[in-house]
Amino acid sequence: MKLRGLAVLAAVIVGNLSFGQSITGRDTTNRVITTAVPFLTISPDARNSALGDAGAANSPDANSAYWNPAKLVFIEEDYGGGLSYTPWLGKIINDMWISYLTGFYKITREQAVALSLKYFDLGDISFRGPNNEPLGDFRPREFSLDLTYSRMLTENLGVGLTGRYIHSNLTGALTSQSGTVDARPGTSVAADLGVYYNKQLQGTRNNTLAMAAVISNIGAKMTYTDSNNKDFIPTNLRLGTAFTTEVDMFNSFTFMVDFNKLLVPTVDEGQTVLAGMFGSFTDAPGGFREELHEIIVNMGIEYWYNKTFAGRVGYFLEARDKGNRKYMTMGVGFRKDRFGVDVAYLVPTNGKENPLAETVRFSLLMQVEKAASSRKSVTD
Repeated sequence: MKLRGLAVLAAVIVGNLSFGQSITGRDTTNRVITTAVPFLTISPDARNSALGDAGAANSPDANSAYWNPAKLVFIEEDYGGGLSYTPWLGKIINDMWISYLTGFYKITREQAVALSLKYFDLGDISFRGPNNEPLGDFRPREFSLDLTYSRMLTENLGVGLTGRYIHSNLTGALTSQSGTVDARPGTSVAADLGVYYNKQLQGTRNNTLAMAAVISNIGAKMTYTDSNNKDFIPTNLRLGTAFTTEVDMFNSFTFMVDFNKLLVPTVDEGQTVLAGMFGSFTDAPGGFREELHEIIVNMGIEYWYNKTFAGRVGYFLEARDKGNRKYMTMGVGFRKDRFGVDVAYLVPTNGKENPLAETVRFSLLMQVEKAASSRKSVTD
């Protein structure tokens, strides 16, 4: 096997594990969409993970830059941050993990910025050649570095933009017997665009409806070898809504649902990024029915008691021929003064041997409000 083939194989394995998808072999009825750097789509924080990975339109917090950059400016506090940690695929691998570090700052009441780092450590791998000869050990790793700007246009409407640098080093710089480098780290740049609308329903004090739309990872293709072998990154469209009702002064519920679709061709035939994005709505070989199968549904319910204790439950649903990820999620949260902690747990519903089973996530939050005298508004 050429070293280039080894690099491609590593990328495919990482992609399938990250998405929780199975290798379909000769079954042509399964057309799982694969991309480079699928770690970008893995939920990083425990709160939204416990809600079935629904996060486009629920209330903002320090992790909002990942889910919808437009939500960030609606955080009531003026600065803060979060740290999340997830042991990944713990049932089959004991040294793979994902971490997420983020911080935000409100420039004015209508403007906010955030800086985020997502890091994926894939553990130790020993590479072998065609005759089972050792090719060396390596520890694959990937990361993305984000800078977000969020702007409030009205009291109810916000927009946001995130710029992203992506680095993926799956094999190091593997060299063939001829002395040429057959595999190298891949890099790319991308952007997220988000819109968020939140409105108290007319005639009520206690009910709020939010709607959101986000296109994430709009960016250049990535290669691990040469310019003739490029893969799409996971450009994704997320549409979401959330309904919040306050039962009384202590108890509130939020019901939310997101719809996700990869804006990536079902079959990669060398399309450009824009052609792939627009063509992804009509290119499924199975027609409109298969296009519907490419939509992932995320549902969640969040309960808060006195804005201090939270209970969460959710469900993640993906079509069988597009990856077959189906799992329940649950979690709890606690807030006290400036600090918070969240924990999430994942329970697959499509098989006991699912590699995502028993996935646990942990998140720590800190959000701080400045003195009232220091709060400024560009419209005051």
